[in-house]
Amino acid sequence: MKLGHVLQKAERGEPLSSHELQFLLELSKPDELNQVFELACRLRDRYFQNKVFLYGFIYFSTWCRNDCTFCYYRKSNMHPNRYRKSEVEVLEAAKRVADSGVHLIDLTLGEDPFYYKRHGFGSLVKLVNKVKMNTGLPVMVSPGVVPEQVLSDLYIAGADWFACYQETHNRELFSRLRLNQSYDARFSSKKNAMRSGLLVEDGILTGVGETLSDLAFSLESMFRLGAHQVRVMSFVPQKGTPMDHWTTPPRVRELLVIALLRILMPDRLIPASLDVDGVEGLQARINAGANVITSLIPPQLGLAGVAQSTKDINEGYRTVQGIIPVLNQMGMRAASLEEYSCWILNEKEKLQRPRSREVSVS
Repeated sequence: MKLGHVLQKAERGEPLSSHELQFLLELSKPDELNQVFELACRLRDRYFQNKVFLYGFIYFSTWCRNDCTFCYYRKSNMHPNRYRKSEVEVLEAAKRVADSGVHLIDLTLGEDPFYYKRHGFGSLVKLVNKVKMNTGLPVMVSPGVVPEQVLSDLYIAGADWFACYQETHNRELFSRLRLNQSYDARFSSKKNAMRSGLLVEDGILTGVGETLSDLAFSLESMFRLGAHQVRVMSFVPQKGTPMDHWTTPPRVRELLVIALLRILMPDRLIPASLDVDGVEGLQARINAGANVITSLIPPQLGLAGVAQSTKDINEGYRTVQGIIPVLNQMGMRAASLEEYSCWILNEKEKLQRPRSREVSVS
């Protein structure tokens, strides 16, 4: 199999087979990788020019009922200083990050028993509505697996996005990462969200025991789902978890998957997360084909990240002001809010129409 032939096929918009995806995932020579990254950037620029979207991140509850083996905030881990921000605190953080120039507010929480057992989801729905009304920005909600009616309620309250990462689409590996959780319930929640009118984000981890075949299957699964935003993040070992002795993988794997996500889904949003390597890792991810910067966190409010719970936050680097110089240096620019809102509106209109996306699997 020749690299040039596969890349030409991808540039023409022809679907790649599972075998071809694995071939690309095996690449390791710098000149071959650069060819993949260059194609990814050309395809991104075809749909988005040099525009980059910016997401504010508010992780407002680090309590969780789950015991995921990879997560710092698993319920049995005694190391985190956990918190649950009040409505007033969340609104203050949302206002600050909105004023900084982001295009979206990402409201993230663990599967907090406060909402799942004691108080129900009414207070979460109300919070989403207040953030929407107070900022006027699109809102993403990352609450874990919730009932379908709650997804409808969140949509009515003003939510635009539902994010729920599968981590892997290998069921056996999923069962080792997300202990005692249902693969089907998690995957179906994204389909339910789209039926409710919400845009959907899916995502995977690298460095958690997956094979190249697993990665290819995840790429195909996210394509078939029709996810509007797709991401990959490198695993970072977390203190107090069963995987704390693992090593974080070489970043080239994450960069290559970003590029293949772009090649397979050129018109989708693909994040460059600040949560793994901070600002110093931003340029490489943009150069791999990403067009969204996520995990922008206002400093001095006691908010945490996920993979790196404190990295670059209180120093103010994970802010719009902190990343704009990097974009300028690369010849990229922060999109306008109008440009982002138009993209969302177009995608929501497509949700009302049947969509058939097929991947050829060898």
